Amino acid sequence: MTTPKPFSWERAEARAGKFDGKFLIGVLTTGIYCLPSCTARQPKPENVRIVRTEDEAKALSLRACKRCRPDLFYRGEDEDISLFEGLAGRVRGGPCDFPDAPALAKTTGVSLTKLGDLFREHAHLAPAAWLRRERVRAASRHLLETSDRVVEVGYAAGFESESVFHRQFLALTRMTPGAYRAMSGASVFLLQLPAAYRAQEILAYHARDPESPCERVDGNRIVKALLTPQGPAALELSLESDGVWCRVHGLDKISRETAALLHSAALRMLGLNNEVTAFETRMGKQEKFAPLFAKRRGLRVPSIPTGFDGLCWAIIGQQVNVKFAAALRREILNLAGEKIGGMRAHPTPEKVVDLGAARLTKLRYSRSKAEYLVGAAREVAERRLDIEGLPETSAVAAEKKLTSIRGIGKWTARYTMLRGGFADAAPVGDSALATVLQRVYRLDERPDADQVETLMQDFAPHRSLATCHLWASYRDAA
Repeated sequence: MTTPKPFSWERAEARAGKFDGKFLIGVLTTGIYCLPSCTARQPKPENVRIVRTEDEAKALSLRACKRCRPDLFYRGEDEDISLFEGLAGRVRGGPCDFPDAPALAKTTGVSLTKLGDLFREHAHLAPAAWLRRERVRAASRHLLETSDRVVEVGYAAGFESESVFHRQFLALTRMTPGAYRAMSGASVFLLQLPAAYRAQEILAYHARDPESPCERVDGNRIVKALLTPQGPAALELSLESDGVWCRVHGLDKISRETAALLHSAALRMLGLNNEVTAFETRMGKQEKFAPLFAKRRGLRVPSIPTGFDGLCWAIIGQQVNVKFAAALRREILNLAGEKIGGMRAHPTPEKVVDLGAARLTKLRYSRSKAEYLVGAAREVAERRLDIEGLPETSAVAAEKKLTSIRGIGKWTARYTMLRGGFADAAPVGDSALATVLQRVYRLDERPDADQVETLMQDFAPHRSLATCHLWASYRDAA
């Protein structure tokens, strides 16, 4: 057996997972074999053997590493996905049982360091921040579904005091608990905006197709047609100095289910579903990046309010410019979207399946794009892909689910995730992103997809927000 020179590859690329599945690292002193992406301390080169398969590793009497679990990798299983999703299910069943990150670590039987790595990879948040979010979500459901006193709702969700509950609830929902509960039966609600909120990029994003029957922008107003549990409605967002006034058209009074859906839609459209402070603070301390990101301090990632709309945008936008993608999207909106006033809500997966690939090819869709779109819609319609629930799962599992579908590669999956609220999704393969990274890192040539993946590691776990900053920089230079 020929033994390649140990560690002749780029360590950063190995840690990013580029070489997983191509070879294994055997460590003779510890008697284990690891994936190249293993985060364990790097062994001395003289103690390493490179092997191609698990059988070769076992022939050297090596056993699988308990940290990176190459045995599960080669069986197509992921221990960390199961660990994260199992813990998430337990917390959502009783958030008050988990007061802090050490309690999460104790439950899973891992160290705090391992817990932090697990949550950054699968939730794109620190454990404590994720736990706050889950408590707020539990409290939100409780507020709409019961008449319990607000303070009791806070304690039931695990908050240590009424003041902490109010403060953290407002930070994540942009409403007080009382105002959130009052949405049920109303037709207007107000979202408070954070300091230094940048409205111009949000308005520009939702105005990307001036002819769209699904969303419109007029001055400081965004109107989005949506399907709700009560039928189609138009959600109007008026960005004012005192916050965002959200008005519901087409429904007299909204139910609690509709209230939760429209509140979530508003947060996503306004980019308020993820925080920006930690990223800006970290980038501000790095000489290479500080000028680039300081230029747009307060920038947020506007998301698409429903997962299926975002998935369709990503598939339709493959390898075409935004203008043509918008024109193709209008075809399915006008053919299958449900009317609400003079607008149309995005069609359901079932209606896109009913359109069929053959009909779409008569409307300027390439055959492959039409087949990919209808195929993905069928996955959702037949419940093999829970696209709306995807942000609640492991980010790693979400990407695997998306890329297992015909026609969805890494760019499409990551773009779907970026516009779906995932905080750490870098759409590698994106031409504009590669061009800006070449300039930022002063490279002689534009980086390929693998190199972009490596370079974007500098911005984890905030690669979605970093991508939007870099795209904005690209437009400045255009």
